[in-house]
Amino acid sequence: MDRRISQIGLVLLFLFGALFLQLNNLQVLQAKKLANAPGNVRQVVNAFSLPRGAILTGDGKVIAESKPVNDAYHYLRVYPYGTLYGDVTGFYSIDYGVTGIEAAYNKYLTGHSPTIRSLTDLLNSTYVTDSVTTTISSTLQSVAESALGSRKGAAVVIQPSTGAILAMVSNPGYDPTPLASHSGTTEQAAWKSLISNPNQPLLNRAISRAYPPGSSFKIVTTSAVYDHDPSIASIDFPAVTQIPLPLTTHKLHNYAYESCGGTIPLLLKVSCDTGYAQVGLKLGAANLSNEAASFGFNQIPPLDIGGAAASTFPPVSFFNRNLPQLAYSAIGQGNVSATALQMAMVGAAVANGGLMMAPHLMYQIRNIQDQVVKQYQPKVYKVATSPSTASIVTSEMEGVVQGGTASGIAIPGVKIAAKTGTAQTTLGVGSTVSGADNWMVAFAPANAPTIAVAVVVPKQVGLVGISTGATQAGPVVKAILQSALGVG
Repeated sequence: MDRRISQIGLVLLFLFGALFLQLNNLQVLQAKKLANAPGNVRQVVNAFSLPRGAILTGDGKVIAESKPVNDAYHYLRVYPYGTLYGDVTGFYSIDYGVTGIEAAYNKYLTGHSPTIRSLTDLLNSTYVTDSVTTTISSTLQSVAESALGSRKGAAVVIQPSTGAILAMVSNPGYDPTPLASHSGTTEQAAWKSLISNPNQPLLNRAISRAYPPGSSFKIVTTSAVYDHDPSIASIDFPAVTQIPLPLTTHKLHNYAYESCGGTIPLLLKVSCDTGYAQVGLKLGAANLSNEAASFGFNQIPPLDIGGAAASTFPPVSFFNRNLPQLAYSAIGQGNVSATALQMAMVGAAVANGGLMMAPHLMYQIRNIQDQVVKQYQPKVYKVATSPSTASIVTSEMEGVVQGGTASGIAIPGVKIAAKTGTAQTTLGVGSTVSGADNWMVAFAPANAPTIAVAVVVPKQVGLVGISTGATQAGPVVKAILQSALGVG
């Protein structure tokens, strides 16, 4: 009997030991993992029951903040400017997650950064958070949104020397406040409305949607000439309305079948497709593809909030099988695509002597004592081209404004470098209605650039007036430049 009792005791001791080890594993070793598990309702409630730091524009406007409320969550995230900054801040939602700056700098905004969770804070049971100041200019953001009006499109404004994004507008935008609601009914209704909207307001057209860049890509093609085969610059291409393409019976024609020709400065000024198609064929696939890569194509831009799509340029092997497509790629059509962010970076790189800076939205992070705990340091992302090539391309882009296709954005007393783009497409599969993705890339003052801009107004039903980069994107660019430079 005693032996049997001893055996039972050993079994019970073993079971209690196993239970103790499992409890220890859950409470100590697995605590953090379980606490952070997506399905942990307690974690969700805890997170939304705490204040978050504010998000501000570079000039001090609060564009996201937490306000005390009398409900189970205690604090409500609000976005005072509605749709204006939605694609910058992102949203903070109980059911639909976190995006934008809210997600990228979450550890600072929630108070989980080591810089602000000191032992003193913990002992005093206080909860402090950091605020995030962005690079955004509230003035330029408002001007860009207003200039786009009701049209779908995007605008990105960059400081060439630092990569700081001064404005980032995607139209139509969305208001993040309903998504942050503590009412499940309100939150879900807002979400359903957004995802069912055919205009896709949740799509950030500035960084996540790539369009054929059309003739704005000629900035890259021009740079490729001076970087890889300067002899092409001395060729005087004959004035024609169209050219035959190699290995095919198809022909490539100019916009409205206009006749144009000349050397590169004139070809760029009037945006001559037949001339640039021949330039591309003479450059060759390897040179043009390498130049596109130098300007960041086929790579995801290192934007600090994530979400940026790669712009695309076909590999050399593609042209080995489809040589005529090289002519189209040289003028930014065919299989070439770009985001507004990428084309703003292209313009900014030329403006910055060939150095492409990493784009960023965070300027600095401050603690509750208003002390800077993190300051963004500008970083060179790529050496896109040489200073000498950048200087030549700048001069030739100035010609586009001085009596060329971008003459409409000219501002007396200000040197502006620009390039228009009009990528002819259709409005969808099976559509017989033609349209265009309309672009303009510009920077100013051309002799000492402080601002680079890219605007795209994609094909859409209802555009008023002729659908070209000059008519659709040009006025938006001009409004931004006038505001940034303080001229009218």
